[in-house]
Amino acid sequence: MSGGGESFPKAFRLLRPSEFDRVYRFRRSAAEGALVLYACPRPLPAGVAPPAARLGVSVSRRIGNAVARNAWKRRLREAFRVARKKIPAGHDFLVVVRSGTAPGGADGAAKVEGMLVTLATRIVTRPAYRDAEVPPLRPTKPRHR
Repeated sequence: MSGGGESFPKAFRLLRPSEFDRVYRFRRSAAEGALVLYACPRPLPAGVAPPAARLGVSVSRRIGNAVARNAWKRRLREAFRVARKKIPAGHDFLVVVRSGTAPGGADGAAKVEGMLVTLATRIVTRPAYRDAEVPPLRPTKPRHR
Protein backbone atom coordinates (compact mmCIF):
# COMPACT_ATOMS: atom_id res chain seq x y z
CA MET A 1 0.00 0.00 0.00
CA SER A 2 1.16 3.47 -0.68
CA GLY A 3 1.45 6.05 2.06
CA GLY A 4 1.11 9.77 1.79
CA GLY A 5 -2.47 10.04 2.97
CA GLU A 6 -4.01 8.56 -0.16
CA SER A 7 -7.33 6.94 0.56
CA PHE A 8 -10.28 5.37 -1.20
CA PRO A 9 -13.32 7.17 0.25
CA LYS A 10 -16.92 6.42 -0.67
CA ALA A 11 -16.99 9.34 -3.10
CA PHE A 12 -14.63 7.38 -5.38
CA ARG A 13 -16.55 4.07 -5.27
CA LEU A 14 -19.59 2.63 -6.98
CA LEU A 15 -21.72 1.56 -4.03
CA ARG A 16 -25.25 0.70 -5.13
CA PRO A 17 -26.34 -2.13 -7.41
CA SER A 18 -28.15 0.46 -9.54
CA GLU A 19 -24.81 2.23 -10.18
CA PHE A 20 -23.19 -1.02 -11.30
CA ASP A 21 -26.24 -1.77 -13.45
CA ARG A 22 -26.06 1.63 -15.20
CA VAL A 23 -22.42 1.05 -16.15
CA TYR A 24 -23.24 -2.43 -17.50
CA ARG A 25 -26.24 -1.12 -19.45
CA PHE A 26 -24.12 1.57 -21.14
CA ARG A 27 -22.22 -1.34 -22.77
CA ARG A 28 -18.87 0.36 -23.43
CA SER A 29 -15.84 -1.71 -22.52
CA ALA A 30 -12.24 -2.53 -23.28
CA ALA A 31 -10.16 -5.53 -22.25
CA GLU A 32 -6.50 -6.25 -21.68
CA GLY A 33 -5.06 -9.37 -20.13
CA ALA A 34 -7.15 -10.53 -17.20
CA LEU A 35 -9.16 -7.30 -16.91
CA VAL A 36 -12.28 -5.94 -18.59
CA LEU A 37 -13.08 -2.29 -17.89
CA TYR A 38 -16.60 -0.95 -18.41
CA ALA A 39 -17.20 2.81 -18.44
CA CYS A 40 -20.12 5.21 -18.31
CA PRO A 41 -20.07 9.02 -18.20
CA ARG A 42 -21.67 10.65 -15.19
CA PRO A 43 -24.46 13.06 -16.14
CA LEU A 44 -23.69 16.60 -14.97
CA PRO A 45 -25.56 19.89 -14.91
CA ALA A 46 -24.22 22.49 -17.35
CA GLY A 47 -21.26 24.52 -16.14
CA VAL A 48 -20.23 22.07 -13.39
CA ALA A 49 -16.68 20.73 -13.27
CA PRO A 50 -16.49 16.95 -13.75
CA PRO A 51 -16.25 15.06 -10.47
CA ALA A 52 -13.51 12.54 -9.83
CA ALA A 53 -13.78 9.14 -11.46
CA ARG A 54 -15.45 6.35 -9.48
CA LEU A 55 -14.52 2.67 -9.44
CA GLY A 56 -16.45 -0.54 -8.93
CA VAL A 57 -14.78 -3.94 -8.72
CA SER A 58 -16.29 -7.32 -9.59
CA VAL A 59 -14.35 -10.52 -8.95
CA SER A 60 -16.27 -13.73 -9.59
CA ARG A 61 -15.96 -16.91 -7.55
CA ARG A 62 -14.54 -18.53 -10.70
CA ILE A 63 -11.31 -16.63 -10.00
CA GLY A 64 -10.62 -18.67 -6.88
CA ASN A 65 -11.15 -18.74 -3.17
CA ALA A 66 -11.76 -15.67 -0.99
CA VAL A 67 -8.03 -15.08 -0.56
CA ALA A 68 -7.47 -14.88 -4.32
CA ARG A 69 -10.53 -12.68 -4.90
CA ASN A 70 -9.59 -10.29 -2.12
CA ALA A 71 -6.02 -10.07 -3.42
CA TRP A 72 -7.41 -8.89 -6.78
CA LYS A 73 -9.69 -6.36 -5.08
CA ARG A 74 -6.86 -4.93 -2.99
CA ARG A 75 -4.58 -4.72 -6.03
CA LEU A 76 -7.25 -2.97 -8.13
CA ARG A 77 -8.22 -0.48 -5.42
CA GLU A 78 -4.58 0.39 -4.80
CA ALA A 79 -3.91 0.81 -8.53
CA PHE A 80 -6.92 3.13 -8.81
CA ARG A 81 -5.77 5.17 -5.80
CA VAL A 82 -2.31 5.65 -7.25
CA ALA A 83 -3.43 6.31 -10.84
CA ARG A 84 -6.56 8.33 -10.00
CA LYS A 85 -5.13 11.61 -11.34
CA LYS A 86 -4.31 9.97 -14.70
CA ILE A 87 -7.78 8.43 -15.11
CA PRO A 88 -10.32 10.68 -16.90
CA ALA A 89 -12.63 12.49 -14.46
CA GLY A 90 -16.41 12.51 -14.72
CA HIS A 91 -16.83 8.81 -15.45
CA ASP A 92 -17.82 5.65 -13.61
CA PHE A 93 -15.61 2.62 -14.21
CA LEU A 94 -16.26 -1.01 -13.41
CA VAL A 95 -13.42 -3.53 -13.46
CA VAL A 96 -14.25 -7.20 -14.00
CA VAL A 97 -11.52 -9.78 -13.48
CA ARG A 98 -11.67 -12.55 -16.09
CA SER A 99 -8.98 -14.94 -14.92
CA GLY A 100 -5.65 -15.45 -13.28
CA THR A 101 -4.01 -14.59 -10.03
CA ALA A 102 -3.39 -11.03 -8.90
CA PRO A 103 0.07 -9.84 -9.94
CA GLY A 104 2.30 -9.35 -6.94
CA GLY A 105 5.10 -6.99 -6.07
CA ALA A 106 5.93 -3.53 -7.33
CA ASP A 107 6.08 -4.72 -10.96
CA GLY A 108 2.60 -6.20 -10.68
CA ALA A 109 1.24 -3.00 -9.13
CA ALA A 110 2.72 -0.88 -11.92
CA LYS A 111 1.32 -3.27 -14.53
CA VAL A 112 -2.24 -3.07 -13.13
CA GLU A 113 -2.02 0.74 -12.82
CA GLY A 114 -0.91 0.99 -16.43
CA MET A 115 -3.70 -1.30 -17.61
CA LEU A 116 -6.35 0.75 -15.77
CA VAL A 117 -5.14 4.04 -17.23
CA THR A 118 -4.77 2.59 -20.73
CA LEU A 119 -8.20 0.97 -20.74
CA ALA A 120 -9.96 4.02 -19.27
CA THR A 121 -8.36 6.36 -21.80
CA ARG A 122 -9.10 3.96 -24.67
CA ILE A 123 -12.81 3.80 -23.84
CA VAL A 124 -13.35 7.50 -23.10
CA THR A 125 -11.66 8.71 -26.29
CA ARG A 126 -13.85 6.64 -28.62
CA PRO A 127 -16.28 8.77 -30.66
CA ALA A 128 -19.10 6.27 -30.04
CA TYR A 129 -18.60 6.69 -26.30
CA ARG A 130 -18.91 10.47 -26.36
CA ASP A 131 -21.99 10.46 -28.60
CA ALA A 132 -23.94 7.71 -26.82
CA GLU A 133 -26.95 8.35 -24.62
CA VAL A 134 -26.32 7.65 -20.94
CA PRO A 135 -28.91 5.34 -19.37
CA PRO A 136 -30.74 6.75 -16.34
CA LEU A 137 -30.01 5.50 -12.86
CA ARG A 138 -32.73 3.02 -11.93
CA PRO A 139 -34.26 3.45 -8.50
CA THR A 140 -33.40 0.72 -6.03
CA LYS A 141 -35.88 -1.09 -3.87
CA PRO A 142 -35.75 -0.14 -0.20
CA ARG A 143 -34.22 -2.74 2.05
CA HIS A 144 -36.38 -4.25 4.74
CA ARG A 145 -34.50 -5.11 7.87
